[in-house]
Amino acid sequence: MGKTIITTDDLRDFKMELLDEIKQLLTNQSGQPSKKWLKSPEVRKLLGISPGTLQNLRINGTLPYTKVGGVLYYNYQEIMQVLEANKTHNKF
Repeated sequence: MGKTIITTDDLRDFKMELLDEIKQLLTNQSGQPSKKWLKSPEVRKLLGISPGTLQNLRINGTLPYTKVGGVLYYNYQEIMQVLEANKTHNKF
């Protein structure tokens, strides 16, 4: 096995590539899913609710959804709008 000489330029390039990858990972992990439409398990995990609670939110019209071929999809932006619309401010 031959020896490889690593220069400071090589290390600098490696550092920049690594930082770019870390930034990309952090951007993708910012709390907002990278896709527009979420399935029921993803919504339950996002909101921390049970399947029954999600079903109640659908039935009473609180949470809009789309059904395609038996699969329920929820628009991430609409979920955020529902949360924002139902926000309460307590005055202490």
